[in-house]
Amino acid sequence: MAADTANAARPEWQRSRRIVIKIGSALLVDRASGRLKATWLNSIADDIAGLAAAGREGILVSSGAIALGRHVMGLPRGPLELEQSQAAAAVGQISLASAWQDVFRARGLTAAQVLLTLGDTEERRRYLNARRTMDTLIAHGAIPVVNENDTVATAEIRYGDNDRLSARVASMMSADCLVLLSDIDGLYTAPPAQDPSARRLDVVAAITPEIEAMAGDAGSELSKGGMVTKIAAARIAIGSGCHMIITSGKVLHPVQAIAAGAPCTWFLAPSDPVTARKRWIAGNLEPKGVVEIDAGAEKALMSGKSLLPAGVRRLEGGFERGDAVLIRSLDGREIGRGLVAYGRGDAELILGKKSSEIAGILGHDGRSELIHRDDMALARG
Repeated sequence: MAADTANAARPEWQRSRRIVIKIGSALLVDRASGRLKATWLNSIADDIAGLAAAGREGILVSSGAIALGRHVMGLPRGPLELEQSQAAAAVGQISLASAWQDVFRARGLTAAQVLLTLGDTEERRRYLNARRTMDTLIAHGAIPVVNENDTVATAEIRYGDNDRLSARVASMMSADCLVLLSDIDGLYTAPPAQDPSARRLDVVAAITPEIEAMAGDAGSELSKGGMVTKIAAARIAIGSGCHMIITSGKVLHPVQAIAAGAPCTWFLAPSDPVTARKRWIAGNLEPKGVVEIDAGAEKALMSGKSLLPAGVRRLEGGFERGDAVLIRSLDGREIGRGLVAYGRGDAELILGKKSSEIAGILGHDGRSELIHRDDMALARG
């Protein structure tokens, strides 16, 4: 159901520490000139710098490469063939990355370009690599600037829109909030340009058939503005425990405007990212193996610790890094399930060993935990 409530100073925004912000091409690139909107670009960079100064983490999902590249290449307006889009992206991505680098460098920040394809968030091992890369960037103070890798993605393996890409990124990175900056300030009960009685919904607590109907059909005027894909993004985001906001990006400093109570629609997640992730691990993944642990390790898990190799006594199955495994006691009780940080071969080598010995055994640095507590769902507690 949906309801209207005041947006100013929402506690969900105040509590959000990791925030993904999606920026569409129309906000960033002037359609007539094909050039970046410098004033707006600097204002959003100020917003991200403000988040960083407050100890919060910003991840950008930025469109604009194709829009920039098609102007440079002199491609006509209107729909492009896939190969034309890919060529335009190849040209435009250089300018886009350079622009983000310049505005963040001017504010003492580092920009990092991250190009993803659908497989990077769908295939488990690539998902883990992308997640750890961005976690490392954030830990070192860099701002990930994400876009779809349009130059190599084929029609069959593309997201096709950055609304859903941003939701996948928010899910992958366990973000607290996803902000979709749009040309409209939220979800309306009807197309506001056509229906004077249309009203904006301040809060959507669940995506019902009624809410989906408000987004319009595939060929409606409203869906051409992307509302259908935004509802699809909301479903992904709230399913992973991430709140989502649709708000206008037409104003300067649009992220600061959210804190000041700018008009928007909130899609509220029923649980936080960690809880949602644990629920997903517990119920939606097929275990690929078994990890048997001793009593000391079981006690540590029950007190909220991660599973270290030292507490593991036996392994079963042909699991790879990132696969789900059962965690069992030596007497056969299922203690929980988790995502393992090592494949079976490496796990066998470090089984029963101290974390300080891992690098010497494997010949490279690795995770100190076999299963991190955030990647684990216990059967109780």
